[in-house]
Amino acid sequence: MTMTPDQAPKRLRLTVGPLELVAALEWERAPRTCEAIRALLPYQARLIQARWSGEAAWIPMGERRLALDYENHTSHPAPGELLLYPGGLSEMEILVPYGAACFASRVGQLAGNHFATIVDGRAALTELGRLVLWEGAQAILLERA
Repeated sequence: MTMTPDQAPKRLRLTVGPLELVAALEWERAPRTCEAIRALLPYQARLIQARWSGEAAWIPMGERRLALDYENHTSHPAPGELLLYPGGLSEMEILVPYGAACFASRVGQLAGNHFATIVDGRAALTELGRLVLWEGAQAILLERA
């Protein structure tokens, strides 16, 4: 079901272990990706350190596909700019950059749809990075804020 802009959730809460961050959804720049994410909510998974993307964590989504093309895509997200890679060269995933990142996989550089930006809890991005890097996979919950 497609929502009108007034009905659509404007924010996304990310709970990672003891951390809570809130992201503004980028409806104007990535409406199809925001709608696909909205349809998944609430979404529970594991957040792990990215292997090829620098200071970033990722949520592996495997062979799942959301029938999305690129929109508002980038390979160089700023800290807190969440990307959805719709799949293709690599598995579908959500990238959560907590520092300097260049989105990539074992096959090379990728681009993902920038669908949300952390607006509350940005200071917690450093701790998020420490958690996934030094303590391993963390439970993550994505839900409407």
